[in-house]
Amino acid sequence: MYEWQNKSELFLPSGFSIPFCKGVGGYVSYESSIKSGAPCVIDATHARFLAKKRLPKLIFDFIDGAAGREIGKVRNKQAFGDIQLQSRVLRQVDPRNLTTKFIDQSFQLPFGIAPMGMCNLSHPKADQIMGQVAKTAQIPVGLSSAASSRLEDMRKWAGTYAWFQLYVTPPLDHTLSLVRRAQNAGYSTLVFTVDVPQVSRRLRDVANGFKMPFRMRSKQFFDFATHPRWSLATLANGVPKPLNFPDNGDGFDRDASRALADWEFLKRLRELWPGKLVVKGITSVPDALQVQECGADAIYISTHGGRQLDSAPASIAVLPLIRQALGPDYPLLIDSGVRNGEDIVKALVCGANMVMLGRPVLYALAADGARGLDALFSGLAYDVSAAMAQLGARNISDLTPAMIVKNNHALLD
Repeated sequence: MYEWQNKSELFLPSGFSIPFCKGVGGYVSYESSIKSGAPCVIDATHARFLAKKRLPKLIFDFIDGAAGREIGKVRNKQAFGDIQLQSRVLRQVDPRNLTTKFIDQSFQLPFGIAPMGMCNLSHPKADQIMGQVAKTAQIPVGLSSAASSRLEDMRKWAGTYAWFQLYVTPPLDHTLSLVRRAQNAGYSTLVFTVDVPQVSRRLRDVANGFKMPFRMRSKQFFDFATHPRWSLATLANGVPKPLNFPDNGDGFDRDASRALADWEFLKRLRELWPGKLVVKGITSVPDALQVQECGADAIYISTHGGRQLDSAPASIAVLPLIRQALGPDYPLLIDSGVRNGEDIVKALVCGANMVMLGRPVLYALAADGARGLDALFSGLAYDVSAAMAQLGARNISDLTPAMIVKNNHALLD
């Protein structure tokens, strides 16, 4: 349990320092990097700034880009900024407890790592680092069907904190084989993504000539040559491929229709999968109610970070509506637009039980590898705790919608 001590000089929760395994790299704790003056990640914005400098343009744009005009991506972030929270004073808020429970599993922090494809493009050992960080920090980490590491490896790195995310891609036999592999590997939670019936065009990728499976093409030579650290590390570790697909990833077709996923398939998947089933990509109340009726254990509210439907509403905007429709006890996760600790608190206040982060994780890994991710998560944990103190909350369960300022009036009495 991370309990925040009543010491103004403490930046981290008691005992919060991630001791990375030998062989991944010579990484130091966040406290050590601060004391030594070594470069580190301050927050997601700083991580993005560093990532943009250190990654080839087409790789940064693949991570940073979104669908269409990218208005949906901006909308997700702005919607968090529009939420105001009412602070309260003279309340006993020490110590604060950031632990939470979600679908019968305990976590040390109320946030985790969203499933993302081809993470090793940000850092050659991104998946391994994320898995080891998740296991040590005791937070969930999702591994995408389109990951650049095998699902069995993530289960070894992250242990019981690993979740497997499933796309339905043709042929259907391959999709079902992934379900069997996840079960055999010991995964207890399956995240079924349903908001990608067809991959949307991301115009930066089109302009840059970025395609999957990814290859280092001659026409991008200047981009790679001007980012030698990334290029040499990628060549030394092997160009990332979606390794959970046939032919070591060469059988992956990013643009293939995923419309095989329908309500009947969800019912079939519920029958096949014995563990916890989370359905990801829900933004409407009718869909949420139908997912609940199909027997899913949790709903994951997400707009894919604005990477699918540019005109989609912000995830945080639909969260209160779905919470109201499903009742107070049904488990809900959320991602899309989360950039700092106060965003995490706002999501929890609005009804989420767990908050997932996507792009900020890849920015931090690109910026400074494992140390960057350690710094990002340490800062997020601190900011979550500090915001809770401002709101008069000692536990995650103390965060309620009554803390939201509505029409210039806080409902908290």
